[in-house]
Amino acid sequence: ASHCNVSLKKQRHRSILSSFFCCFRDYNVETPPASSPSVLPPLVEENGGLPKGDQRQVIPIPSPPAKYLLPEVTVLDYGKKCVVIDLDETLVHSSFKPISNADFIVPVEIDGTIHQVYVLKRPHVDEFLQRMGQLFECVLFTASLAKYADPVADLLDRWGVFRARLFRESCVFHRGNYVKDLSRLGRELSKVIIVDNSPASYIFHPENAVPVQSWFDDMTDTELLDLIPFFEGLSREDDVYSMLHRLCNR
Repeated sequence: ASHCNVSLKKQRHRSILSSFFCCFRDYNVETPPASSPSVLPPLVEENGGLPKGDQRQVIPIPSPPAKYLLPEVTVLDYGKKCVVIDLDETLVHSSFKPISNADFIVPVEIDGTIHQVYVLKRPHVDEFLQRMGQLFECVLFTASLAKYADPVADLLDRWGVFRARLFRESCVFHRGNYVKDLSRLGRELSKVIIVDNSPASYIFHPENAVPVQSWFDDMTDTELLDLIPFFEGLSREDDVYSMLHRLCNR
């Protein structure tokens, strides 16, 4: 009986903590039928990262809403393409376990208790964000809760690169995944790119995606740095699809 009580307490603790940012469990992305009804999401973790693969089939989605997620384009960003950038395992990795070399420690309140979240920055994230801010209208879009992701973004984005921040409530909960529906942004889809480690996040618009490998703690990683020349070329394209299609084929 004592062992069962301990197990139940551990399970409850894990379920509460995992609701705030990306867990490390993979999901199999199942292609749902177009008529699948929406249901209210349980408190589950952000979509897990999946191996890169050819997941280019477009899933039918509802018509875009009358009110879009993003405000009107500013004069500063007029004529630029919109790049939607994920947070967890794309730009940073976060953990409730102490990390000796953490770049940030963010306090998060859960059920009246303050927990410390230890955040590691992906190598070259500063160079990547600065260059992206020069080339594109950048939007942070994460399936994590705002109470965790917003203070992390404050510390990460010292240059004001992100023109807007979208969190879990802006996602569409679809067949067990938090999906980032790009048609709800209020931008022309041929000029929108999403950078994300989880194919489940962009299952509605895989043809707009630049996939990245999930990152946890490899300090020799150069993926963000390697992507900068690609995005410099992409910023000069009239239509993003042809160049993204070539990237996918590679």
